[in-house]
Amino acid sequence: MRLNFVNIRLLPILLTAVLTACNSGSSGHVTNHPLNSIVQLDEVQNVNQSIDLLLHFPFDTVSQINWEQTAGEPVLILAKTSKVISVTPMLAGDYSFSVSFILNDGSEQTLNKSITVNDDYNQLTTRLSHVALAGNKVSLRSQLPETININTLVWQQIGGPSVTLTTDNSDGELVIFFDAPQVDFDTIVTFEASTTDSDSNTIYRDQVAVLIEPAASIESNAYFSDRKASVFVYNSNSPYADDLVTCVYSNTLTSSCALAQTPLLAEEVKNSAMTPSIESVMDRVVVSHRWMGDRFKDFLSQNDPNNDIKNLLRATTAIVISYDVRPSFYWAATGAIYLDAENFWLTPQERDTINEAPDFRADFGNDLQFSMPWRYVKDNAYASQSYSKSTRVTRAPADALYRLTSLMYHELAHANDFFPSNEWYVHNGSQRVLDAAVSTMFESDELAVTLPLKSQEMRDLAQVSFAGESANQIQKNYLPTDIEVFFSPDRASDFYAYSSLREDYAMLFEELMMQNRFGVIRDVAITNQPSGDNTSATDYIVTWGQRGRIGDDKLTDRVLFSASRILPEFDSQAAISLVPSPIEMVEGKNWLENLTISPVEPDIRKMMKQLNSFSIYADSEQVTSANITPKQENNFNRYYQKPLPQH
Repeated sequence: MRLNFVNIRLLPILLTAVLTACNSGSSGHVTNHPLNSIVQLDEVQNVNQSIDLLLHFPFDTVSQINWEQTAGEPVLILAKTSKVISVTPMLAGDYSFSVSFILNDGSEQTLNKSITVNDDYNQLTTRLSHVALAGNKVSLRSQLPETININTLVWQQIGGPSVTLTTDNSDGELVIFFDAPQVDFDTIVTFEASTTDSDSNTIYRDQVAVLIEPAASIESNAYFSDRKASVFVYNSNSPYADDLVTCVYSNTLTSSCALAQTPLLAEEVKNSAMTPSIESVMDRVVVSHRWMGDRFKDFLSQNDPNNDIKNLLRATTAIVISYDVRPSFYWAATGAIYLDAENFWLTPQERDTINEAPDFRADFGNDLQFSMPWRYVKDNAYASQSYSKSTRVTRAPADALYRLTSLMYHELAHANDFFPSNEWYVHNGSQRVLDAAVSTMFESDELAVTLPLKSQEMRDLAQVSFAGESANQIQKNYLPTDIEVFFSPDRASDFYAYSSLREDYAMLFEELMMQNRFGVIRDVAITNQPSGDNTSATDYIVTWGQRGRIGDDKLTDRVLFSASRILPEFDSQAAISLVPSPIEMVEGKNWLENLTISPVEPDIRKMMKQLNSFSIYADSEQVTSANITPKQENNFNRYYQKPLPQH
């Protein structure tokens, strides 16, 4: 199955948003939902139709919320402490739910809701009703079977202050995006999607809603200028619980916190050479949904046998995993690492909770005539898989392991550049995190002095492709053969290395660690840049490319420089001695044809493993990296260097 990804900013509105809000454009009146009760959206509930329950106390403060299912076939509730839950029953029957909470006056209350689900099967499901702060970016998704014509789908706003919708039509489904409006009190914004079955002329409907909570205006000097989601400390009894959210993921943050408030994780092992415990790490975790912290904890306990990640985390103050983090990044202003939850979901229900807002850099470099795709491979197959969002799949932890691990190596390399191990204990607790971070002697600066990259052309092009600068005519005229002349003789491991000195330093470390720890090797190539909506990996024709570029003698000293400083416990000298020479890609063949360029060992078990790996490409319910364009895949995995504040 080929995916046709379309950028919503270039797409005209593909649906009619009929805005019939009960109080359009106003936040001064309550909509026609009952007060101080549980609001149920759909009056009639069918199988495969979402049950959406909203705790509606607009004129009171509600806290310590806890939802429970009390009757019916078990359904998964992922947001038990939220004002809104949304579940999709797949069996008919009677379902009951209760919610307990505390009001502003300290009184405890419990409300109950019973729902009968009919045995009719609803062909349309909308997801996911949830809570958002005023100003949050919101995405809502409809799901239809292939037998239903997508062109019959219509979205209609039926309640709440009017919002401006944008859309993304891809892979036979429709997603709507909007910014949550400003409100004075909890306000429910409701939509109904409807579609028609051409075979039976049956009209299917499903409602979905967002409960908008009021939020104070963001100060002009706030560290986070766009509205951030409500998050909480994963371990409620963490010794840092009082300061962690405010210091690392809040719109009220206007100055970096002191190290005494959010110390480096290294403080946990200051008097020993021990690796931080998983519990110590989890004391620093901030999440928007508890499942995200659960998945991160599983990752540390099951997939970090050499303690690389736990040791690298010593240079951080916190780990933030939220449904609105995109892209992932490390930020020295807070000392925290911010992780896109897309790296952690295992079930479709978990994935439903993640905002789908596209990366703002998706169109950077579109007017250039070349592309520089990359990928990680293992045994001549893609090391990671990608899944269409139109399919309800459950993935195994291994499916996301290499993508997540490479991300962690990369972002934590930045943390250990700003806070190298020889400087962990020289900072005073009263010093701000930002001041301590920028006072360091950056090893990435030293790399640039002693073993510099040479191509100014590649540096300038990187600002176009990764920072959004406009390409000049000379750059627009560059062909892939010109890029080969600039890049191949130089000492960068990847195009992204030219975006900054910090990124160059991190890229070298990441690639070595993935190859040494997992036998996962990085490909980089120079190709044409196809245009049009129906491109695939086969449309990218390789002019030049290498598998395992860090094995090039030109890069050896630079790789050793980086790895030996970022993670001193790792024997980088022994690791680099095991790195083979790069494998050259075949010029003139496409990106997909160059997937199988590694020699195949004459071992029947490996051959079967390889065949099994390729067999997933034909599975219509599963979309792998082979089925999407290199640009789409690289956009998702693209790293991000968030600018530091000036104060």
